[in-house]
Amino acid sequence: MAQLWGGRFTGETDALVYQFNASISFDRRFLEEDIEGSMAHVAMLARQNIITQKEAESIRDGLVSIREDVKSGRLVITDAYEDIHSFVEANLTQRIGEAGKKLHTGRSRNDQVALDMKLYTRKEIRETHALLTELLHTLLSMMEEHLDTYMPGFTHLQKAQPLTLAHHLGAYFEMFKRDIQRMEDIDRRMNYCPLGSGALAGTTYPLDREYTAGLLGFTGPTLNSMDGVSDRDYLIEYLSAAATVMMHLSRFSEEIIIWNSNEYGFVEIDDGFSTGSSIMPQKKNPDIAELVRGKTGRVYGALMSLLTTMKGLPLAYNKDMQEDKELTFDAMDTVKGCLTLFTGMLKTMRFHKEVMAKSAMNGFTNATDAADYLVTKGMPFRDAHSVIGRLVLYCIEKDTSIDALSLEELQSISPVFEADVFEAVSLRTCVEKRLTIGAPGRKAMEEVIRAEKAFLEEADLWSREKH
Repeated sequence: MAQLWGGRFTGETDALVYQFNASISFDRRFLEEDIEGSMAHVAMLARQNIITQKEAESIRDGLVSIREDVKSGRLVITDAYEDIHSFVEANLTQRIGEAGKKLHTGRSRNDQVALDMKLYTRKEIRETHALLTELLHTLLSMMEEHLDTYMPGFTHLQKAQPLTLAHHLGAYFEMFKRDIQRMEDIDRRMNYCPLGSGALAGTTYPLDREYTAGLLGFTGPTLNSMDGVSDRDYLIEYLSAAATVMMHLSRFSEEIIIWNSNEYGFVEIDDGFSTGSSIMPQKKNPDIAELVRGKTGRVYGALMSLLTTMKGLPLAYNKDMQEDKELTFDAMDTVKGCLTLFTGMLKTMRFHKEVMAKSAMNGFTNATDAADYLVTKGMPFRDAHSVIGRLVLYCIEKDTSIDALSLEELQSISPVFEADVFEAVSLRTCVEKRLTIGAPGRKAMEEVIRAEKAFLEEADLWSREKH
């Protein structure tokens, strides 16, 4: 079929070249955005008397009919068209005649595709924000439920000090909270409209770019036409933020995989989010957590791909920028899919509280508190550290824990120990006396939960306003 740019050429484009150059196979996703942008553009053209109101109405009716026919299946987007823009314009002209050819007045495919990508990315950012908010609601509910669920905290994957599951989950709440803030920040910074930039140098038509930007929900128009058509910073920012989301999901998934193992037995993943083995009937595998961990690499790859594509491009638009789409679309789908499945897995997981508490007790997580106990009795900390080290060695040899020893055994290591040591090194005491903000003690955690609820109220409000 004839191309939008065919007037300059006398020969046919080689079939392989055409196929290599075409983007319809993936930019068909832009149908809604392309029609939305076109309707705003034509409204502005009529308002500026560049086309007549009658022509504008005819174009709008044609665009609506194309959208409805594609949705219903009466009209199919095929590879006969080079891109979604030519598909829309060709079908519009076929339906309404000469008026359809006026749609492209004062517009280039360069600012058109820049607009479509921004509109699509803005929608994706807001959908990702909503999924992150749902995940945070899930985490907050779990935190409230597990304020008294004791477990070991780890450093270097070695048991370190006791804390609560609420506190552990709260660490991930903070990570995903920052992810939400990044999405809001990118949305604010990218929300400027490139339409009206033309190919790179604007246009001689008296366009009202502020009006068009307002119709499309942008803060205003971009202030440099060359940057307007060649800016992909916002995509790089989104992919960077998406990669960070995936990194957080991957870390969390890794812990769930470990906790789900026979050796730990902290959690049981619901059957709906697990699979079995084709040969080993006893297996129940944490496949969703593993796939989330594995898919993180795909999103990292999209970020690196776009950074590499953009690094050597002179101003303004270059065809290389067509490569901004496929991997970005894949990353967007991957992040949203992972967030949805991960949240569902969390909601249905069961925690084995007794196993977690026993693991904390048997892992000498109260050793630091035992040393602090000796310090309160007047012993220098360095000496207390040495005494508890010998005590731990004794427990290892006896295959027992500090709080399972008799007072006589404790005093054989150091006569400073008294009967009140057992209360001092209990899991509850070890956790509850840590009351500074950010610590796992119940009062500190309740204060944090109040703050997190306030944050989520603001995040929910942001989502309602943007949708």
